[in-house]
Amino acid sequence: MAKAKTAKAAYRCSECGWQTSKWVGRCGECQTWGTVLEAASATPARVVSAGPVSTPALPIGQVDVRSSQSRPTGLDELDRVLGGGIVPGAVLLLAGEPGIGKSTLLLEVAALASTGSGDAGAKNVLYVTGEESAEQVRLRADRVGAITDHLYLAAETELSAILGHVDTVGPSLLVVDSIQTIGTSEADGAPGGVTQIREVAANLIRVAKERGITVVLVGHVTKEGAIAGPRLLEHLVDVVLYFEGDRHSRLRMIRAVKNRYGPTDELGCFDLSEVGIVGLPDPSGLFLTRREEAVPGTCVTVTLEGRRPLVAEVQSLVAKSHLPAPRRATSGLDTSRVAMVLAVLAQRCKISMHEQDVYVSTVGGVRLAETSVDLALALAVAGSTVEQALSNSLIALGEVGLAGEVRVVPGVQRRLAEAARLGFKHAVVPRGALELADGSPLKRADPQLSSYEGMKVMEVDSLKQALQVAFTAP
Repeated sequence: MAKAKTAKAAYRCSECGWQTSKWVGRCGECQTWGTVLEAASATPARVVSAGPVSTPALPIGQVDVRSSQSRPTGLDELDRVLGGGIVPGAVLLLAGEPGIGKSTLLLEVAALASTGSGDAGAKNVLYVTGEESAEQVRLRADRVGAITDHLYLAAETELSAILGHVDTVGPSLLVVDSIQTIGTSEADGAPGGVTQIREVAANLIRVAKERGITVVLVGHVTKEGAIAGPRLLEHLVDVVLYFEGDRHSRLRMIRAVKNRYGPTDELGCFDLSEVGIVGLPDPSGLFLTRREEAVPGTCVTVTLEGRRPLVAEVQSLVAKSHLPAPRRATSGLDTSRVAMVLAVLAQRCKISMHEQDVYVSTVGGVRLAETSVDLALALAVAGSTVEQALSNSLIALGEVGLAGEVRVVPGVQRRLAEAARLGFKHAVVPRGALELADGSPLKRADPQLSSYEGMKVMEVDSLKQALQVAFTAP
């Protein structure tokens, strides 16, 4: 008698749900490694009948939004990124590299929230630490001055225990540091796994929405810089924040890549020291070197971080090489972009560097990824090669093309206004940068020019012309 055929087991991706008949190491849909797991055979779809509703549907104009108004955190730079502050019932995910200062920042936010900073009165705040002991967090709180009567601390790694603390304390703000260390017996796998993170996050989000508690989750990042865990986690939360900065620098920056309550093009700057973290409303001075005499190989530019202009300095050193293959070292700049600018200088401007080592860096640990830095980079390298210094009062901004042309970058007026505020008198910009959207030139009486009246703006078409203009500027 022939054997009855049984249903063949299928494999399914835990990230996106893609299915396959045999196991593979990488998902064929979302290209994620290690997420294809064995699943039960397909079951027929079930018909769901209508049931009772929790709240009746209302016309959208009658929905009460007073309970969703944002409350300031007390840190102006964080409020700028969040769009005004934290919202009751919102779930925030803060990610960053180890040791960057995430716990210090959130401890400061928790202390300010518990004292009623920016709000009507003091409210209970619960800080749950799963990575450190309560004693370690207490020592940090002593150092940064975050000891308050309404800030409660719990060292827990079990979800049910955390929910018990929530019932006891009744917090308005819950901080979980970090979600990868929290587990639950209701889900399979070890804490930090895909299944555990999904289950823990879903329960915390449910509690936040039901009780109107603001929940802040700390997330780990991978070596590529992405948030560890299932991608679904970023879709479930309301706000995704990245905490960035060089570990050897005091500057820290926070930006939102997802925000349901505000913009995603704002940047917050902080100064991290041994006594805590302080917002920097005007961080441009950190990225400049104040000197009385001009030095060859330096050029100042203005970059846009979201909608915020930041004045930064690019430094270059070109020296005779004693190696068969000259070195090209960069810090704070894109390596491939630097190599392209060097090639354009050699081919279009006849500035040869095939026998020189080239070192390029930024000041203050800031990372400049915008193409508007190309012109300042080219001027700095050219100045170091010919041993000629640019004026201390000059800035340069523009994108350099492979044909040697200088292209317009967005937000030129805003960049020039910031440079004029800091005292710069000369600017080299692409031709057409001072035109309105309809192509008409800006007039001197235009309000957009009032903040940098008196600045001499020199428009150029090509990199060769920019070199001639920049090195002859007073």
